Amino acid sequence: MIVATGKKEDLEQARAQHLADEQDVMVVMLSDRQLLIPGLVDSHIHAPQYPNCGLGYDKPLLDWLQAYTYKLERKYRDLEYSKKVFNAVVRKTLNHGTTTACYFASMFEDASMILVDAVIEHGQRAFVGKINMTTLAPDDYKETPEETIKLTRKFIEAVRSKNCDLVEPIITPRFALSLEMDSMVELGHLVKEYDVNVQTHISENQDEVKEVNKKYGIQYANVYDEAGLLTPKTVLAHGIYLSDEELSLLRQRGSSVSHCPDSNTCLKSGMCDVRRLFNFGIKVGLGTDVSGGPSPSIVSAMRSALATSINLSFSQKNYKPLNYMDVFYLATLGGAEALSLDHKIGNFEVGKEFDALVVDMGAENCNTDMLLDCSPLELLQKFIYTGDDRNISNVFVAGKSVK
Repeated sequence: MIVATGKKEDLEQARAQHLADEQDVMVVMLSDRQLLIPGLVDSHIHAPQYPNCGLGYDKPLLDWLQAYTYKLERKYRDLEYSKKVFNAVVRKTLNHGTTTACYFASMFEDASMILVDAVIEHGQRAFVGKINMTTLAPDDYKETPEETIKLTRKFIEAVRSKNCDLVEPIITPRFALSLEMDSMVELGHLVKEYDVNVQTHISENQDEVKEVNKKYGIQYANVYDEAGLLTPKTVLAHGIYLSDEELSLLRQRGSSVSHCPDSNTCLKSGMCDVRRLFNFGIKVGLGTDVSGGPSPSIVSAMRSALATSINLSFSQKNYKPLNYMDVFYLATLGGAEALSLDHKIGNFEVGKEFDALVVDMGAENCNTDMLLDCSPLELLQKFIYTGDDRNISNVFVAGKSVK
């Protein structure tokens, strides 16, 4: 836990008070090329899709799901394969500085628990959701309505039985086309019964939006609202084509959006106007959306968010694109707010838990060389625009070193 913050000059006073002489106190001094920043938050990532990174981007969303995604996700009946992939994705995201991840796990409850175990073993903070999917999927890769509710309840109770403060279950309907309304309503009942978070997709692709409107006869956000799935602890991935009315509804419910610029581009879904979401008072985090996005790095997602916003400014008069501080917020405190964790993480306020990265812009064999003296803000700017996992020398979750 963070017990105090202050300026560098305060350290001399602390030393004078002999705090550094205590056996359980370690003083770490950063070099002039290092930064301490809050841990990065990935508010939307599909752990089972990690092996598919870089594949299938010649297809739009719905075709991509059928041709690539469901084919891979069926493999998680094999629990040894599940263990191999899930340990790899947790290690890799931690290496990239993701101290908190909001995972779509598997449709299979036992495989999803393997992801929970991997998160606990490696010390990452996470939400893990067993996917709910009863329609619009291959016959051998979907559940009955009864199974999906029964296994979700079992999963929630199994995760809670781990008694690990770092990992929580999250209700995870894949999207509005993958379930009938009755099943979504039952999931809404579980949300209330267990007081759990919710994650799903919304308005990612224009064809998807049309199909949802055709199936339900109402706007996309209203489908989730009628099911009781729009809560202050709901995070909705993408949100590219939300109407003004839908955004007003999200604000009223306190629900948030995970901005996924890499996958929005790779699957040619569209460009999400984050500035518009801000103007409506929506909480916004940042997601890699692996493997719709090709990289498990939130730093990469920050750069993509900048590029998307700049591209939007070319066609909108007087548009103010996001800057590097805006995307840094999305990747830290914004993500914490989107996941309703801002009382615990997201910045270095006293009383919050110590999720942090040591960034070293002078590290060897990195993307660029440090040939200038830079201020701390300039170091941060360089990290966002040029940095990667090679610049992250240490990762801490709840005060524990995990890299």
